[in-house]
Amino acid sequence: MIDATGWDDRYRGAAFVWTTEPNRFLAPEVSGLRSGRALDLACGEGRNAVWLATQGWEVTGIDFSRVGLDKAVQLGAANDVTCEWLRGDVTRWRAEQPYNLVIVFYLQLPRAERTSAFAGAACALAPGATLLIVGHDLTNLTDGFGGPQNPDVLYTPDDVRDDLVTAGVADLVIERAERVKRPVTTDAGPRVAIDTLVRAHRPTR
Repeated sequence: MIDATGWDDRYRGAAFVWTTEPNRFLAPEVSGLRSGRALDLACGEGRNAVWLATQGWEVTGIDFSRVGLDKAVQLGAANDVTCEWLRGDVTRWRAEQPYNLVIVFYLQLPRAERTSAFAGAACALAPGATLLIVGHDLTNLTDGFGGPQNPDVLYTPDDVRDDLVTAGVADLVIERAERVKRPVTTDAGPRVAIDTLVRAHRPTR
């Protein structure tokens, strides 16, 4: 398993690192989908998984940080929902059953590991299921705010397309692949971060 020590330390405080609210892109991108089984790959403290559960999804969240998962359990209880929480390395883990929705938010890894994780996400899709990937875009380094400063773990919409092809899941239908802007509040005033957003689905055949 990839070393989770750094993330365990980051999550160890009582406060949630990214608040308890879902990512701003999640609700609009999954609105209109019929609820079913959802997988949150690299779920962290569980804010997106828990929100999906409050919307009627049966959710599994997987992450390598035990501390993050412990906080996800707490967040689920606070929202009166139950999710399945698994500890694992998302670059190696493979689902044993299909999901109707798979989300991967801000999983920033070097390309080989990222491609493996995206392959696992795509292979977990049932026919007709949706895959949603959001991450810090490469252009955020020069034109945006915050996020990782290592270009090796940043990517673009085209990189995600290439990753899925490399992973052997080129049968996916890409519905949306673009850069999106995300407002960020700072002590110095409002700033804008640039993310990659890719939404795809597996054909029903």
